[in-house]
Amino acid sequence: MFKTLKSDIQTVFDNDPAARSVFEIMLTYSGLHALWAYRIAHWFYKRKWFTIARMISQISRWMTGIEIHPGATIGERFFIDHGMGVVIGETCIIGNDVVIYQGVTLGGTGKEKGKRHPTIGNNVVISSGAKVLGSFHVGDYVRIGANAVVLREVCSHSTVVGIPGKVVKRNGVRVGKLDHGNLPDPVIDICDKLQARIDELETKIKDHEADLEQINK
Repeated sequence: MFKTLKSDIQTVFDNDPAARSVFEIMLTYSGLHALWAYRIAHWFYKRKWFTIARMISQISRWMTGIEIHPGATIGERFFIDHGMGVVIGETCIIGNDVVIYQGVTLGGTGKEKGKRHPTIGNNVVISSGAKVLGSFHVGDYVRIGANAVVLREVCSHSTVVGIPGKVVKRNGVRVGKLDHGNLPDPVIDICDKLQARIDELETKIKDHEADLEQINK
């Protein structure tokens, strides 16, 4: 237990440059409080004390603004930054060294039975406002951009942005773990392509006008 608590605190230091002291982390980090409440609730859940488990998770939700179902499976060195509005579903499986930000939902898409929430691999970063919905696998070292809506499987070492989420490449440059604000923007990419097309059409029109002038002469 002490080793787990120590690891959770060290994870905050590793991922948040604003963290100053153990005392501050233990008192003020809602993501850490929600994680510790989840660990207690999960212990009861595995022993089929479902009502007690849900009561603990609901109290934690009221106190932190973070809802983690006690049935979820969460790996080591999990970090929730800021945390408000985070929702993690019952059958969600999260690997090791995963970082998620505020407003993230790891949820289902309906009332289906069985495994209905995503499985998140190791070393994944899910940026603020992103939604990962459905029973599919998100591979290792995946980066999901802010407000992306991911509805299907994502291969390892991919970056996903947009609605619906699409895998994008950024000239082969790997995005840093905490560099979630420096992701390619699909809207800007589309605008750039449209501008290039407009420039091409304007050039063709000018050439055509020049040809007409030559014919009229």
